[in-house]
Amino acid sequence: MNAWVGKAVIGLIAFVLIGSAGDAYAHKPSDSYLSLQVDGPQIAGRWDIALRDLDYAIGLDANDDGTITWGEVRARHDAIAAYALARLSIGSEGDSCPPRAQEQLIDQHSDGAYTVLRFLAECSNQPRALDLRYRLFSDLDPQHKGLLRLEYRGRTQTGIFSHDHPETRIDLAGSTPLKQFLDFGREGIWHIWLGFDHLLFLLTLLLPAVLFRSQNRWRMVSEFRPALWDVVRIVSAFTVAHSITLSLATLSVIHLPSRWVESAIAASVVLAALNNLLPVVQGRRWVVAFGFGLIHGFGFASVLADLGLPQGAKVLALVGFNLGVEVGQLAVVAAFLPLAYGLRRSWVYERLVLVPGSVLIAMVASVWLVERVFNLKLLPL
Repeated sequence: MNAWVGKAVIGLIAFVLIGSAGDAYAHKPSDSYLSLQVDGPQIAGRWDIALRDLDYAIGLDANDDGTITWGEVRARHDAIAAYALARLSIGSEGDSCPPRAQEQLIDQHSDGAYTVLRFLAECSNQPRALDLRYRLFSDLDPQHKGLLRLEYRGRTQTGIFSHDHPETRIDLAGSTPLKQFLDFGREGIWHIWLGFDHLLFLLTLLLPAVLFRSQNRWRMVSEFRPALWDVVRIVSAFTVAHSITLSLATLSVIHLPSRWVESAIAASVVLAALNNLLPVVQGRRWVVAFGFGLIHGFGFASVLADLGLPQGAKVLALVGFNLGVEVGQLAVVAAFLPLAYGLRRSWVYERLVLVPGSVLIAMVASVWLVERVFNLKLLPL
């Protein structure tokens, strides 16, 4: 039984580490930002797409020097427009509204440079609803998301496209707030599961939950209840902390440079993992979770801040996204804690899970830290 549980715990950590190696450079996953303004039969669009994603898809860095210049982007404007607009379909009740490319600019988002593709679509009649199909990078990156903002007669609606949800219908009379709330809730769940630095930080804090330190040695807890209470305090402290800074950043009260935030997040994972190996903070790890949770909240906010939502829509998106993050965290706890508790009696847990797991997490997070501080790419994307 212990062997099976041990394999399960090690497999969970290995899965996250393997996934994180592919996501090493940037915490923020691949997103694009699609804004539509409906005025009668006309639809004016603005589509912000990351240059790094376009470079991977169609090649922008003509001389392969690792830097994408304005001249290189301008030379590929036609190719960018053709590639993107071929992967966006706009219709209304069987009426096709094909988008036509207009000017292209460059804008800076929290995670780097984006091309700004403006386009115009014309329907035969005033649409009552829009049918949208989004397939950008669907064949290259199944984790890519398209964040939609639609404005009509002073009302803003939002939506999220993904590999599994490439289509949506927007009722211009107004979609239900519940649908928008659930869309951002789903995005919050996936963000904690695919935001590997957040996930590794959480796992690092959970690893010692079924042990306690006595006479410079790790010893097993005798009952499940103390371990559960320790986890509740850690997750609650992390939740409260990142909710504070997520709200402040999303509502534009505080803004910090993305590079600083992502570097600090990587450093938090390193320090939390090292604390498992050379315990400095022992009985109050919830304090560590709260302190570093304040930093992680700014990382969560990057998904919502770049969408440019009006204040009312921001609150709805913020609450839905935050609750989604909590659901994602609780799912991780529910999967990890019973397995760790079942294995705690065996030497396998300390020698093959706690120590090696913490060492591997510290190594991966150290690579992230160097990459983010010095803007390098040490692991392949």
